[in-house]
Amino acid sequence: MTLLATAFALFAQFNKEKDKAAAADGGNAVSPTHIIIIVVALVAVLIFVVFLFLFFSFIRLWIQALLTKADIGIGSLIGMKLRNVDYAMIVRQKIALIQAGVKVTTGELESHFLARGNVPKTATAVIAAHKAGLDLPWRTAAAIDLAGRDVLEAVRTSVNPKVIDCPDPGKGKQFLDAVCRNGIQLLAKARVTVRTKLERLVGGATEETIIARVGEGIVKAIGSAHDHKEVLANPGMISQTVLHNALDAQTAYEIVSIDIAHIEVGENIGAKLQAEQAAADLRVAQAEAEKRRAAAVAREQEMRALVEENRAKVVEAEAQVPQAIADAFEKGHLGVMDFYNMKNVQSDTLMRNNIATMTGGAEGQSGSGR
Repeated sequence: MTLLATAFALFAQFNKEKDKAAAADGGNAVSPTHIIIIVVALVAVLIFVVFLFLFFSFIRLWIQALLTKADIGIGSLIGMKLRNVDYAMIVRQKIALIQAGVKVTTGELESHFLARGNVPKTATAVIAAHKAGLDLPWRTAAAIDLAGRDVLEAVRTSVNPKVIDCPDPGKGKQFLDAVCRNGIQLLAKARVTVRTKLERLVGGATEETIIARVGEGIVKAIGSAHDHKEVLANPGMISQTVLHNALDAQTAYEIVSIDIAHIEVGENIGAKLQAEQAAADLRVAQAEAEKRRAAAVAREQEMRALVEENRAKVVEAEAQVPQAIADAFEKGHLGVMDFYNMKNVQSDTLMRNNIATMTGGAEGQSGSGR
């Protein structure tokens, strides 16, 4: 308003000077002083118009912030405009936070916006956590959002726990399979109810870790059972065993419950393994028998070769007998009667062998006839 009054005063002064100059010069041209006054007045009017535009651009938001005790001044709004910050969104989100009872400064909202954070979603998450009685300061929520996690979904999961299927059907596996000590396979499917731990959301393990740990615990619990009938009669023993293992350590979730949704009997893995072991043992025994048979055949061939070798030696020795007899005749060691006695003995021996051979052949034929 002062600027506008100054402009009007300059125009009034300009008119007076113009009238005086006209009276003195008899209505001649405007002096340079008059031109300067005109330029200054125009600049003042232009500045005033720009000020009015900026004032009325921010006055509505400023009045909203003033009435809701958001504590955002005109200067702060102009500064955010110059820093290319969505000041209207900042005002709306701070009003929502203040009205919800959350204490947050304009600088924190602006810093989160300049850091490429999602201010509306973060503000909504903080308000939801505050209304639900959860401890979620603005800085923690902003850090979760800047870390790439969905802070609003995390708050909703913390308020309303969600259910995770174990195993994950999206990865093509429908059941967990484990074998009891009696060799019976059991197929199980579990539903894990989890709640988000906001303080561990940044840096904590995700759902995949929960699914892997729960699956490992279920397999271990089934494997430690002596009989599959015990597990079928009381599936809750699996849940109790798994829950006592603190599977949610160093994760972003707290396991509320583990429920066995489905369990059924699979194959008799023990019998199958025994059958495979028996087949393997049979193959080993057959291989050992074949090895012994081959050794026996080789030994038989060796004996036959040895017999033939000895026969050759006998034939060789028999071939030397006539020469020995001749030498004995020459040296006088063998007489004619001795020679004939020897021939008689040989004839008797040959006759006995022939008779024995003929008798043995006849007995064989009569035995086969009977």
